[in-house]
Amino acid sequence: MLLKRLQKEIWKMFKWIKKGHLFQPSGEFDWMQTHAQVPFTLILGNVLRIYFSTREKPDKFGQFKSYSGFIDLDKNNFSNILKISKKPILELGKTGEFDEYGSMAGSIIREDEKFLLYYCGWTRCKSVPYNWAIGIAESDDGKSFKKLGLGPLLGPTLNEPYLQACPIVYKDLNEKWHMFYLSGIKWFDHENKKESQYLLMHAESLDGFTWERNGIPIIETLVENECQTSASIIFRNGCYHMFFSYRYGLNFRSKLTNGYRIGYAKSYDLVNWERNDNLAGINLSEEGWDSEMIAYPHIFTLNNLTYMIYCGNYFGKSGFGY
Repeated sequence: MLLKRLQKEIWKMFKWIKKGHLFQPSGEFDWMQTHAQVPFTLILGNVLRIYFSTREKPDKFGQFKSYSGFIDLDKNNFSNILKISKKPILELGKTGEFDEYGSMAGSIIREDEKFLLYYCGWTRCKSVPYNWAIGIAESDDGKSFKKLGLGPLLGPTLNEPYLQACPIVYKDLNEKWHMFYLSGIKWFDHENKKESQYLLMHAESLDGFTWERNGIPIIETLVENECQTSASIIFRNGCYHMFFSYRYGLNFRSKLTNGYRIGYAKSYDLVNWERNDNLAGINLSEEGWDSEMIAYPHIFTLNNLTYMIYCGNYFGKSGFGY
C-alpha cells in the first residue's frame, strides 16, 4: 500500500505540462547551422542561460563538426531571447586530440567563483565512425572556456573500452560529486553501418577532478539493445528522481517507435536505482516538433516551479522546448 501511494504521489508530482518550443538554430552563424542538443541551464541574475550542442553544415562526405553555444532568456518570460552566443564557448581540439571534431557541453558547475564545464569530445575513427571521451574546461564568465588539459578527464578503461559521453555532474547534500554519463558496451554491424550501444554509468569524486568508477550500468534495460543517455536529477520528498533518454539500439533512425523517449528512475542513495518509465509523466505530442522523438531532458527549479527542457525530433534538429 505504501509503495502504491508513493507511486501515485510521484505520478502527480511529475505530470508535465508542455509549454511549447523555445529555440531551433536557423543558420545564425557558420558553426550554428542545425541542431540544438543536450540543453543545460544556469540561472544568472534575471537571465536563464541554456547551453546546448549544435552543428555546422556537413561537408561533401556528409561529415560535420559539433560545437557548444548558449542562448540567454528572460527568466520571467522564456519567449524573450536576450542573446545568442556569437561564437562557441570552447574551441575544438587540435590535430589528434580527443575533441578535434566536436565539443558537446554536458553540464556546468559553479565552484570557487569559476565555471567548470564537463563535456563530450568527438574524434573520427576508421573501423568505427567516431569515438567519444569526457573533457573538462574552466571559465571566469561562463561564456568562454579553456580546456584544463589536452587529454580527456574520463576515457576508456579496462572494463569501459569504447565510448564515454554526456557527463551530467551533480553535488549531493553532503557536497560529494557524482557524474552520470553514458559508456559504450558494444558495436554492431547493421545494414552496412556501425552502430554503438551505450548505457548510463556512475562515477564519484571528492573534488570534481579525480573520479572513481566501476563500469557497471546503473539502469536496467527494457528494450532491445537499449541505449541510454542524459540523466537529469532532482531531490524531492527524501528521494532522488532521474529523468533520462533511452531508445532501441537499431533501426532508431527509420522506425519512429524505436527513437528516443524519456524514462524515469528513483533512488535513495544515487547508486541504486529503480526504474519505472510509467512515472516519467511525458510522451510524444500528436504533431509538431516533438511528435516523433523526445530526448535529452534537463530538470531545473525556478520561482518554486520545476521545469524540464528537452529536445524533439531528429536528435534535436528541431531544437528544444519546455
